Amino acid sequence: MPVQAGASEDVLRLLPLSLEELIQTPIVTASHRVERRDDTPAHVIVITREQIRARRYRDLGELLSDLPGVDFMAGSRSSIFNNFSLQGFNSNNQLLIMLDGVRVDDPAGGKIAVARNFSLYMARQVEVVYGPAAALYGADAVAGVINIITDQGGQAGDNWASVGAGRFDSREAQFLLKLKPAEDVRFTLGGHKQRSDRAPLDHYYPDDFPAADAQDYDGTIVVPAQARRRHVDGIESHSLFARADLTEHLTLGYYRNGFGQPTSTGDRTDMALYDRRARWETVSETLYARARFQLTEDIEGRLLIDHARQEADPHSNYLNKYTGFGTRGYNYAKATRTGIQPTLHWRIDAAHDLQIGIGYQDYEGMLTPNLPRPYRRSLGTHDQGLNYANTDLPILIPSASHHNEFGYLQWQAQWTPQFTTMIGVRHDRHSGYGSSLNPRLGAVWQPADRHVLKLSYGEAFRAPSYDESLSAYGAFSGAKDAEGRYIGRGFRAPNEKLEAERTRTLGLTWDWRPTPSLNLVTHLYHSHINNLIATLNEKVPTQYIPGAVLSETTIKGNAGKGHHTGLDISGQWQFRTAGAWHGEVWGSLSYIDGTLQAGDDDRNWDLPYVAKHKLKLGSTWRYGDTLTITPRLTWVGKTTTGRRNPARPGRHLTADAWWAASLHVGWHRLLDGRATLWLDIDNLFDRRYHVAHGAADSTLLTMPQQPRSWMATLEYRF
Repeated sequence: MPVQAGASEDVLRLLPLSLEELIQTPIVTASHRVERRDDTPAHVIVITREQIRARRYRDLGELLSDLPGVDFMAGSRSSIFNNFSLQGFNSNNQLLIMLDGVRVDDPAGGKIAVARNFSLYMARQVEVVYGPAAALYGADAVAGVINIITDQGGQAGDNWASVGAGRFDSREAQFLLKLKPAEDVRFTLGGHKQRSDRAPLDHYYPDDFPAADAQDYDGTIVVPAQARRRHVDGIESHSLFARADLTEHLTLGYYRNGFGQPTSTGDRTDMALYDRRARWETVSETLYARARFQLTEDIEGRLLIDHARQEADPHSNYLNKYTGFGTRGYNYAKATRTGIQPTLHWRIDAAHDLQIGIGYQDYEGMLTPNLPRPYRRSLGTHDQGLNYANTDLPILIPSASHHNEFGYLQWQAQWTPQFTTMIGVRHDRHSGYGSSLNPRLGAVWQPADRHVLKLSYGEAFRAPSYDESLSAYGAFSGAKDAEGRYIGRGFRAPNEKLEAERTRTLGLTWDWRPTPSLNLVTHLYHSHINNLIATLNEKVPTQYIPGAVLSETTIKGNAGKGHHTGLDISGQWQFRTAGAWHGEVWGSLSYIDGTLQAGDDDRNWDLPYVAKHKLKLGSTWRYGDTLTITPRLTWVGKTTTGRRNPARPGRHLTADAWWAASLHVGWHRLLDGRATLWLDIDNLFDRRYHVAHGAADSTLLTMPQQPRSWMATLEYRF
């Protein structure tokens, strides 16, 4: 798209690509092979750096919440903060998150916070692959894959830094440096740090957070209502990204992010005390090396070696009903993964491509129940010398280790200029959950220049994560039964006999560009899930703690299946007025319906945390190269909370429909053309709304959301 004469080089980066350029924007496969979006059978959305900046996607969570088919529930879970669903697949462990084709989410496939910790300062583009992609990306790529693509180091002038401050004591700083000391040597270094107190939700939503006595399981008042602290919910995050391209054949990378939030997030006043010191702090790190080899003119080889670690700070703790309110329950968790993956890309001829890969991954993990003091890293799980609170019973700390061997093959053939097919298959042999064979099939047909039809089918299996198989908690008051055994309440038992979830999805995509400035995409999909992992009330409690008697225990088990069908219609239109204004409009309309059988009966339940109807709209208006204005609007229909309605058997409780808007304004070419000042206003009209919530006894039925907040950010390029 042409721009006005005199626009500075920095501002040119803010201007949008044309739709034709966007369609031609390359995507990068797991083997880091570049192909066009039109060539791949999968439904893929590519968000460019220009769009990330203009739409003000400050982190991956904000980008996700604006995508078609995504239900985003902010500030609703104590361990992951935000919960989201993608095209009917609920929870943060259903989606792979990758950085330059290297996995950077939970090393063992568990849940991970997706919030400000995944800041997008380093992103050149973000690619979202919808649907199972196990054949290429990994066996547990169930709902899809997000791949954050970064730049190699560049020339002077690509460097920038920013600082911001706003309401509720919000503060943030970011930077990105690119260096090119030699022709074939490039370095990139970036980072961010952020904190925010958010809002005192008991002030804005007094009916949801009433003053209540904190009582233990025996009904004893530990903290009276008048002595309680006000509701607080502050978050902190940081990240560091480093990449070294040492010639075109070798790349070394390091990525670290950390996130912290109160462990009372999402809890009712009768279940937790709101204490700033009761926090859950996690750090994730990934170190990788990728080598490239041109074996012949038509065969390229790559080797990826990576090591990932995710760890909770040993001082992470809860102060709730499970700890008796009067004392803290400390928790510690750790998971690691080490992997090696060689791949080959063979360009057989002008019409046929073949990708072959093998790999090995080693996993280790552990997760403690409530501890009376912080876990000591210098001691092993069997040497902590700890007893359950109010007892002399030694605490059992479960741990596990697994390995996975895999191989995959994918063949893509262009039979005519208008017709392409893809066949892929992946075999995994997991030491804990056996073998799995997952196919991936697709076809692309372009009947006319501006029409592309895609048909895809994929299967995936998701091995249980350690926070599902090892998770255990509960409370002892010190009371004993007639036989002298301690009586335990509210316990969840670990379950190392879980089986993997298995998913298959069929998708149909129609990409239509009626004019060069308008792109419409229709995506229809149907998914089926077996062996769904759910929280069950045990009919016969598992007595897994010697010397204790446990009643009314829960456990994670394979007690579910489900299916859902959905439709996403999305579009983008670029415009230019007769004057200096130009920009784009984008949006999506989503519908989904399905049922889930999960828990203790065979009833068909509505999909939890998934609204049947969703509407998302946004527009970016630019005045020359000096001003950017971006309003965004989201409307979400009624959503089930995952909690059963006692007044209506066979039905879930629901969260009401809601809408919210945001406004983002940028003034460019400040300070000799090098600076931009952004003003970001979230929940612009100060709506009071709730998102679906309430999957566990310790949560609200719906979760109140932030009132209006704002932040001003100054960005300087040098």
